[in-house]
Amino acid sequence: MKNKYRILKIVITVIILGFLLSFSLKKFSSQTITDNKISVKMNEKTSVYFINEKDIREIIKKENPSRKVGDLNIPSLEKTINALPAVDSANVYLNLNGKLNLIIEQRVPVFRLNKDGKDFYVDEKGIEFPISKAYSHPCMLVTGKVQSDEYEKLAELVKKIDGDDFSKKYFIGISKDNNDYNLLTSEGNYKVEIGDLDNIDFKVKGFKTFVEKYLVYQDPQKYNMISVKYQNQIVTTLNPHFKDNDSILKAAHKELAKAPALVIAKKHETKPKHEIKKSSSGILKKETLKPKTAVVSSKENKKIEKKPTTVKSKTKDKVK
Repeated sequence: MKNKYRILKIVITVIILGFLLSFSLKKFSSQTITDNKISVKMNEKTSVYFINEKDIREIIKKENPSRKVGDLNIPSLEKTINALPAVDSANVYLNLNGKLNLIIEQRVPVFRLNKDGKDFYVDEKGIEFPISKAYSHPCMLVTGKVQSDEYEKLAELVKKIDGDDFSKKYFIGISKDNNDYNLLTSEGNYKVEIGDLDNIDFKVKGFKTFVEKYLVYQDPQKYNMISVKYQNQIVTTLNPHFKDNDSILKAAHKELAKAPALVIAKKHETKPKHEIKKSSSGILKKETLKPKTAVVSSKENKKIEKKPTTVKSKTKDKVK
């Protein structure tokens, strides 16, 4: 009898609890999600504004037009927000008081890439996402035909430059030309050739040493390129338009200036000279002295001998 009473007591308790729970759920589902019950938190570490709180609230309205808690599909809303190109991750959940919470991490661009006439951003994971008309994030510009498998290494390079005071001062951009990467500088018109994206720390350290020990005493306009891509050596290319450049470049210009005068002198030497000679018979003959390089064959000599020269002398006519 006691056991039956206990079982009946448990059943009644479960029914009451079930009724209360269903009533609470019904009441909870009928709640309206007002604007003050929506909490949107964006990136806390790095501030980016590709999407804002207003954009997220508009998405919530489209996903849940009735604004009722019971009509809200949280997995669908979370999937829609995660599908946005500028969103890295999104977490959506409801509190027991009916408050909707959204924690959104936007993608942070490491560099902006101009490739084949198109511009887009790349984050630290090497993921592309389009630029925004409403917001432009300040980051390094990269140009050239960069392959997608190079994005992560390139992002590491940019982060190292941004994290170093010396590099951040000198380097303002990156270009890829003929499979070689070049760092564009803020001083002068020269660029720093680094080749591939391996051993970046060593290459930047080599350039830093060159600047501190030599370039700091030179005019930056003096060079077109400073190459650190070769191991244990730095190769510089001079700017030919720099008026106060090295004496080696000036000497080369002087040698080139002398070259045309030598050619003219040689041309004058090869011209044939004409002389007048008097023969023993008193006949005047005009002979052409050929240059030493000219060669006459024996057959031509015979033909010349057969042709007599008939020149009338004016002295004989006077005797008659």
